[in-house]
Formats: sequence, C-alpha cells, structure tokens
Amino acid sequence: MKTMTLGSTGITVNRNGFGALPVQRVSVEEAGRLLRKAFENGIRFFDTARSYSDSEMKIGLALSDVRDQIYIATKTPSTTAEGFWKDLETSLSLLKTDYIDIYQFHNPAFCPKPGDGTGLYEAMLEAKAQGKIRHIGITNHRLAVAEEAVDSGLYETLQFPFSYLASEKDEALVKRCAEKNVGFICMKALSGGLITRSDAAYAYLAQFPNTLPIWGIQRESELDEFLAYNDNPPQMTDALAAFIEQERVSLAGDFCRGCGYCMPCPAGIEINQCARMSLLLRRSPAANWLTPAWQEKMEKIEDCLHCGQCMKRCPYGLQTPDLLRRNLEDYRTFLH
Repeated sequence: MKTMTLGSTGITVNRNGFGALPVQRVSVEEAGRLLRKAFENGIRFFDTARSYSDSEMKIGLALSDVRDQIYIATKTPSTTAEGFWKDLETSLSLLKTDYIDIYQFHNPAFCPKPGDGTGLYEAMLEAKAQGKIRHIGITNHRLAVAEEAVDSGLYETLQFPFSYLASEKDEALVKRCAEKNVGFICMKALSGGLITRSDAAYAYLAQFPNTLPIWGIQRESELDEFLAYNDNPPQMTDALAAFIEQERVSLAGDFCRGCGYCMPCPAGIEINQCARMSLLLRRSPAANWLTPAWQEKMEKIEDCLHCGQCMKRCPYGLQTPDLLRRNLEDYRTFLH
C-alpha cells in the first residue's frame, strides 16, 4: 500500500483520502456504509467541511468509535473570530470528537495572518493551544492566495485543486510545498467529473510524492475503484502519458471546473453545471444531461442578468456569461 506523509504534520496515510462532500447527497445509512467500508479497507484520512450540510454528522455517526485510528480534516468559511469558534464547536459536536486533526480556513479571499485585524489566525492559535485542533491548514482556489499561504510559514497544509489538467504554475506550487514541508491535499483530482479515468488521475498525482488526493465518493462503485489501487496502484506508462497529453489538448483553454464559488446566481442559473455542459455531454453519458429537467435548467441561461457577480467570484477569471451562452447554443444542437 502506497503511503505519504503530509508535510510537517507527520500524518502518514495511504494515497487514497476520502472526500466527504458527496456523502451529503446520500442517506445517513448509505453514507455510513460507505465511510465504514472505506475505513475497513485502509482509508484513514477523511476531509469534510462545515459548509457540506450534514457531512460532518454522518462521519461522526459512522466513525466515532474508531476516532483514534483516523485523521479528520474539516473547514470553517467564517470571516470573523466569533464565527470561527461557533463553527469549530459545531464541528466537534457533530463529528463526536474533542479535536480536529487539521482545521482549515475554507477558501478565504485573502490569507489570514496574525495582526491582520480579523482575529482569525489568532483564533486558530488559541484553538490549537486548547488542544481542539492539531494542525492549521487553508484551502483555496486562488493561486496568489495559495502561494502567499505557503510562503508565510503559518500553515502546515494547503488544499488546492490539482489534477493532470494542472498548469505549470500549479505544478510549481506543489513543488514549493515540498520545499517548505507544507502538506499538499489535492482537491478536484478528477476536475469535478471532467476526468473520467481515475487510473490516469492516480498515476499522474503519484509523480508528486508530497500530494494526498481526496477523492469525492458518493457511490460504492467509486469507492471500490479507488480501494483497488491500495494494492495495485496505477503506474505512469507511455500509453497513460499519451492519453493525458491528449486530454490536456482537448480541454485546453477556458473551462469551468465546477467549483461552485460563483453560486448562488441571482437569476437561479445552476452555473457550476451549465457552464461546462458541453464537456459533460461529451465525457459522460449524454442522456443523463438531456432530460426535461436539465433542458429547463439550461434554458434558464436566457434569464442571465449580466450582473457580473459570477465573474467577480470565479477563482479562474472566466467570462462566465459568455461561457454559459456558448454552452446553451451547443446544448441545443443535441436536442435536434
């Protein structure tokens, strides 16, 4: 079983982390079954967040009796010290634990630091002094904020989107983390569902030994796929490398990663799916996206207010209204 150590935290786990955002979409019973099966088959790192509705509660119910054998990372989106403490106490209660292994600021628009006036980093230090958290982390989709966090020396882990669609700057960030002994947690390792071959995704990330992928898992078939890699990890071959290069060419340019930070839309458009519909139609069974319900969602693009809120929130600088329009025009060609 391939393992990695998460920077200066000393946390050593296998290269399959459990991304628990998707378990909010399944029943308590099904989530418990998935989480338990993951644990029983060697997965020891579980990532969740205060923002993932009932995900923390489901982890607490399923795994509290093996708490001393697992590592839990969760997150606060709060921008105030008061909100920080409220989120932390809520997470501890729902997770049925008295400490969080890695507590992360959840995609802040800036890099929290001591003395910045927010009190956020000071709250992190106090929580650590109280033993309520073990390690301080940050998540982000903005390269500049991520680089600042790594260089600051204030964070033990960084969670950032990283997959074989990464740019050279993204790869440089991973290497910078290795140099500074900052643990790198890979979110979006399947690029929000655009990457359909997990063996290629796994083999690419394995080239960066300081990375820990957290795979978003909602179905047992998905879990089984990654569990198979515990004993038979995919290796980078010439064929896989050629496939990845082909993928990079086909997905070159502006595309929506589905992160959802543009949401909610004042016009009710489901931007994080509609803005990448052209790719979804071609990279997964098209029939799933051509239902009457999805046709209705796509036609809501006509209601776009061109208010610009989505563009201001997009970490990737996309011209979202134009992207939505192009996706709608392409979508309509599939209906005739």
